[in-house]
Amino acid sequence: MRLEELSRLLVGARVNGDPAAEVKGVAVDSRSVRPGDLFICIPGVRQDGHDYADHAKRQGAAALVVERPLETGLPEIVVKDARHAMAAIACHVYGYPSHEMKVIGVTGTNGKSTVTHLLDHIFAEQGAVTGLMGTLGIKFGGRQYPTLNTTVDALEMQRWLRLMRDAGTEYCFMEVSSHALAMGRVKGVNFRTAVFTNLTQDHLDFHGTMEAYKAAKGLLFSRLGNTFSATPDGRKYAVLNADDEVSREFANCTAAHTVTYGFSREADVRADRIRYSPQGTRFRIESFAGEAEFHIPLVGKFNVYNALAATAAALCEGLALSDIAGRLATAKGAEGRFQTVSAGQPFLVIVDYAHTPDSLENVLSTISEFAEGRIYCVFGCGGDRDRTKRPVMGRIAARYSDCVILTSDNPRTEDPRVILEEVERGIREEGMPSSDYYIIEDRGLAIEKAVDLASPGDVVLIAGKGHETYQEINGVRIPFDDRVVAEQAIRRRMQ
Repeated sequence: MRLEELSRLLVGARVNGDPAAEVKGVAVDSRSVRPGDLFICIPGVRQDGHDYADHAKRQGAAALVVERPLETGLPEIVVKDARHAMAAIACHVYGYPSHEMKVIGVTGTNGKSTVTHLLDHIFAEQGAVTGLMGTLGIKFGGRQYPTLNTTVDALEMQRWLRLMRDAGTEYCFMEVSSHALAMGRVKGVNFRTAVFTNLTQDHLDFHGTMEAYKAAKGLLFSRLGNTFSATPDGRKYAVLNADDEVSREFANCTAAHTVTYGFSREADVRADRIRYSPQGTRFRIESFAGEAEFHIPLVGKFNVYNALAATAAALCEGLALSDIAGRLATAKGAEGRFQTVSAGQPFLVIVDYAHTPDSLENVLSTISEFAEGRIYCVFGCGGDRDRTKRPVMGRIAARYSDCVILTSDNPRTEDPRVILEEVERGIREEGMPSSDYYIIEDRGLAIEKAVDLASPGDVVLIAGKGHETYQEINGVRIPFDDRVVAEQAIRRRMQ
């Protein structure tokens, strides 16, 4: 590709140097630059790609994309917004792969992973070739690939979508984080459907206010476009939670066909006659496509919402309600979401990713509906993240638990003791006596304590990290898996 070809993708861009300069690839990390690459200088929160232009040149970069001219001697495309340029160039370089398959994006504070996994299961069982992108990594073609963020950057996004499509993928189910929307990581992705789960407190360290957080989520719906189609394949859909008032705003900011779900009588896809058990949940769905009885091997009201969201999105694709019910009967939740750990013990141990006030309350309230004995809650809060939710989560844990074991999550670069003190404040505000909670900084010892305390019929919840296989302390990730540690603790006790 010539530099001038790429510059024509960007209104107002100008080329400094040879417009006929050839580029062979694109990179945004100077360490990954290969000879002939175009290096895009992205200004970041902690680092500025412009500072690494000389390193990119030494690596063999043929040209740069910059927001300000640099004196490297390399040809440059000068743009106003390098992130926007990256998305446009990435789409062009990889041939606009999202236009060749159906991409369903799921956003919201909680439930994104479970909804995408349920959709993947439904469509794969229907015989479609599917792919997944999200917190648990990227999956297609029978293989799983790890990723650093819930939603990868715009360049990686288009590369993975191209690999998916070339592998025959027909449907891609993607978690879309608020960070990704605010930072333009999904610009250029041609979403067929956007699904909204819920909006509760999280990520205020990044967004600053709930209003800004909501606005970031809303971008997924406003970017669905402003056109209609006479054919089903050309239509766009917004699948919205009727029981979350934010959905009204999202409905107003999109021209897509809206389909609502929830417990509300006004919902297009509605659940009633709900019966919970430790083994799963039964309910009936009434919808614009008929009625059907559902039995999912997932527990709790929040998982009914997740099933409703997946069902509504699948109905938009023309699947029969009865077929969806049959597929969800054999579905498994996302890894690390309400996942039981069993090693022959006479009490229940559950590992869950709950790391927000809403998700912790959802999980604990669900457990309280079926727990026969005491509820033990092992949890902490992450460092370098929203501090305001720490006492809130402490209050929730104390409200629903008989005993709280407060411990480290991923303290990152923060002092774990400071985090624990802030969470403890909420526990004390809720009125839990000091005899009913423990503070054990070492997460492994905290899990072992809960397992040792539990009696037959009790439930131990280990919350916050779920699927994660590491603990980040002082900026270093060390191997740690709640599920493995819990199983080891159970086996030691059962000896």
